[in-house]
Amino acid sequence: MHSIRVAVIGVGNCASSLIQGVAFYKANKSTTGLIREVVGGYTVSDIEFVLGVDVDDRKVGKDLSEAIFSAPNNTTVFKPDMPPSGVKVMRGPALDGVAAHMTKAGERGFRVADDSAAVSKDQIVEALRKARADILVNFLPVGSQRATEFYMDCALEAGCAVVNCIPVFIASDEQWEARFKAKGLPIVGDDIKAQVGATIVHRALSSLFAARGASIERTYQLNTGGNTDFMNMLDRDRLSDKKESKTMAVQAALAKRLEDENILIGPSEYVAWQKDNKVCFLRVEGTQWGEVPMNLELRLSVEDSPNAAACVVDAIRFCKQALDRGESGALTLPSAYYCKHPPEQIPEDVANGLLDQYQTSLPEAAE
Repeated sequence: MHSIRVAVIGVGNCASSLIQGVAFYKANKSTTGLIREVVGGYTVSDIEFVLGVDVDDRKVGKDLSEAIFSAPNNTTVFKPDMPPSGVKVMRGPALDGVAAHMTKAGERGFRVADDSAAVSKDQIVEALRKARADILVNFLPVGSQRATEFYMDCALEAGCAVVNCIPVFIASDEQWEARFKAKGLPIVGDDIKAQVGATIVHRALSSLFAARGASIERTYQLNTGGNTDFMNMLDRDRLSDKKESKTMAVQAALAKRLEDENILIGPSEYVAWQKDNKVCFLRVEGTQWGEVPMNLELRLSVEDSPNAAACVVDAIRFCKQALDRGESGALTLPSAYYCKHPPEQIPEDVANGLLDQYQTSLPEAAE
């Protein structure tokens, strides 16, 4: 098997956890924290990071293994002895990838050079080609519509598959999906789920209520965190796709769809001292036998970025398997299992079982 050559757009906390994790599992024989040890014949150790792109002056020009620890990143450092990657972080265009208030937030925000807008599509495409990247992973901030579309165009021109980790709808958009299919390139998306996060727990509880005959009348999911993702989302104008993605992920697991006034799914608030820790407050109100009321309240605390990395590392490998098989367009099963807003919502247990069949099937029998 060949290595999987990965380009990362946005060298923030999620990239830090992913890149640390690949180095960690290369250096250790542990399988703790992995959803799947092998996908398409590839282990985590087969992943190689060949390009990093960011807009922050504190990261641009640094070795990727150093840039992942640069401010404003504040996720847990669990692999401090990172070997040099030999890959320098390239400057990308800011476009709408940086909310205005983030440039005024000091050490916690972004430091963007005035010349970032001068970076052209041709430069990014050339960098992807020179790096011989197989897969582009999109870790841009929530609300980066134009920036995401810019990098999707670059990936299509450079011949890269994509894992779209953010709630800008590409894999689940018919026109974009058709463009990937026409180029013979696979994509997994949109909006990566966490390994055991707020949305996946909410879906599991919603499915449990349905399976046990209890109805859900109202529910909320309120999240707080102190990373740049939560700070970025203080600009509520950037949240429409994020709220749709998280809400639809929960609605899909309900026995009956709730009216808008009876369901509220965060994100909710930025709390600086939480850093990359995310706390979810979840409440479900329903009725059971005899229409007797009941309710459930849950508090979940997780380190946000490592929680996403386990899903991203599988999505990368499913993308590479698809490339090897000559598959193209949105990958239905990986997207449904690993993303909040896939082209088709499928319950986790069903998608998981079908994924096992999918990755061992012959190419001509694949999804």
